[in-house]
Amino acid sequence: MSTPTASQELGAFLRAHRALLKPEDVGLPPTSRRRTPGLRREEVASLSGVSIAWYTWLEQGRVAASRQVLESVGRVLRLDDAELRHALRLAGYYEPEANATRGPVNGALQPVLDSWPTSPAALLDHNFDLVAWNAAWSAVLGEPSAVPADRRNLMWFMAADNHLRGVLRDADWEPLAMSVFQHFRAQAGMHPSDERIAELYSRLAADAPELSHWWNCYSVGELTTRVITVTPVDSEPIRISLSSLRPVDDPASLILLFTPASPDDGMRVSALVNRPLRSVGLARKAG
Repeated sequence: MSTPTASQELGAFLRAHRALLKPEDVGLPPTSRRRTPGLRREEVASLSGVSIAWYTWLEQGRVAASRQVLESVGRVLRLDDAELRHALRLAGYYEPEANATRGPVNGALQPVLDSWPTSPAALLDHNFDLVAWNAAWSAVLGEPSAVPADRRNLMWFMAADNHLRGVLRDADWEPLAMSVFQHFRAQAGMHPSDERIAELYSRLAADAPELSHWWNCYSVGELTTRVITVTPVDSEPIRISLSSLRPVDDPASLILLFTPASPDDGMRVSALVNRPLRSVGLARKAG
């Protein structure tokens, strides 16, 4: 099976969002006898100011769209800001990774991660693989090195790691996991031929088959700030606030930082980090 090109990914993305709309959503009279759900191609084309033939070719990945036309299509399809950015990236309208030749920054950033002794922090590469983390991350969320390298990925941890799912409060797990996946989807759209992405989807399908509807979804989003509750082993619940940062030297990477929401939460993290013979996460199952 060949890897889809960015233009094919864009076409699939537009088709998926076209299927979510009804005629009345875009000011058209409702009609019956539609063989498939959603707007027809000719309706999107007419509202976007392009020909039906050209729009068909766009969904088939056979033509390139200007930014202006793609923004017009995005308005018709009711794409939000994150979704429109994703569509524009798939069409090639994003800032190039000019700093990619500087090499990985994990070694340089390890001291930065370690400077947050009571805030779990990790560095992710553009595929969301964990390449560095601090002691607070290991103590609160589990030791990443206890998991085989091919699974050491934030997507896999959220979907298939029994330890992390046990630490997270039930009400927080699904919204956070879905947000991680939507952000990954937007990121992966810029690297459609990356073999690691295909490997991750294959691994997720094998290790978390009950979530297969997530892997086939075309929704995208941003990993925004939020407060979640975690309950590590032998600890009271801890409230931590998620932030995400991008290193200037490697903007494709991402730093995840979980800051204690209160001084008491910080004291609980500190107690976990400093307890003797810390073994949090070392007995976790790999899938």
